[in-house]
Amino acid sequence: MSDDWRTNPKLAGMDKSKLDMLQSLAEQGSNKSAADLLPFIMSAASQNKSNGLKFNSNEISTIIEVLKMGKSPEEAAKLDRVVSLMKMIQ
Repeated sequence: MSDDWRTNPKLAGMDKSKLDMLQSLAEQGSNKSAADLLPFIMSAASQNKSNGLKFNSNEISTIIEVLKMGKSPEEAAKLDRVVSLMKMIQ
C-alpha cells in the first residue's frame, strides 16, 4: 500500500507515531470486507486507546477528509456510514 497520503499537508502537524499507526491499520484493513471493517476499526481504536494513543476530534476529521480524497462518491458515502456508526457506538 502506498503511503502517499502521509505527505498530505493537512496531516503536517500530526505526530509521526500516529501516522505510523494509521499506516499499519490501513495495511491490515485493506483486505477487510465492509462487514468486517467496523469491528476491526473499533478493536483497533480500543487497543490504541489502552496504549495511550488518542486522536482529538480535529485529527479524526482531518484523517477522514484525507481518506475520502480520490474516492468515488459511493466509497465516500460508505466511509461516512462507518463514521456515523462509530459515533453511535461510542
